[in-house]
Amino acid sequence: MSTVPADLTGKSDAELIAEVRDGKIASYGTLYERHAGAAHNLARQLARSSSEADDLVSEAFAKVLDTLRGGKGPDAAFRAYLLTALRHTAYDKTRKDKRVDLNEDMSDVGGAVGEALTVPFSDTAVAGLERTLAAKAFARLPERWQAVLWHTEIEGQNPAEVAPLLGLTANGVSALAYRAREGLRQAYLQVHLAENSGERCRASADKLGAWTRDGLSKRERAQVESHLDECEKCRALAAELADVNP
Repeated sequence: MSTVPADLTGKSDAELIAEVRDGKIASYGTLYERHAGAAHNLARQLARSSSEADDLVSEAFAKVLDTLRGGKGPDAAFRAYLLTALRHTAYDKTRKDKRVDLNEDMSDVGGAVGEALTVPFSDTAVAGLERTLAAKAFARLPERWQAVLWHTEIEGQNPAEVAPLLGLTANGVSALAYRAREGLRQAYLQVHLAENSGERCRASADKLGAWTRDGLSKRERAQVESHLDECEKCRALAAELADVNP
């Protein structure tokens, strides 16, 4: 079932974001209506009560609005940015609450309450990306690729649902998602490499992820393979990437 009301699909998220930056605050209301449902779904996982969930959503939307009005924030991936802001807001509140609780006598606290103070919240939408190489790879992608992957892969929306958010046709979303998935695979391989490649190796090492996925032009491939012929270290890196190539 679509999470985008039919009367809100006239403009893409990117167009609405641009209007907000131009001072058209009414456009932020459209973004709110479009993404509030997803925000409330996440907030209910992170909050201890419905009223606290509502507060988290309100605060997250307010923070993102301030960010956009300041000329910063997302250009297209609004929902991913919003949910990240909401999650950070919830974690900040939890850390503050823990500091207060730990100043009290905890000798009688146990069971579910004790667990609530020690077990971190689980955000199912991004659990597969948090603190992993995949998260680093995702962060390297162009924002438009991040947006289409967020909606199709993380939230499981179909191309027809995502199309109005990105200002594309359903077929356009499918094509963009295909390119973004391949880009993510290449970036995922690339982040396996050491960050401190020598200057002589850097130009080739930075292309090894794409080389492993057959994503280079003939000229680039020839340059990389010429370097691999003479560099044992980079040959070892290439072998490592071949092992982890999905």
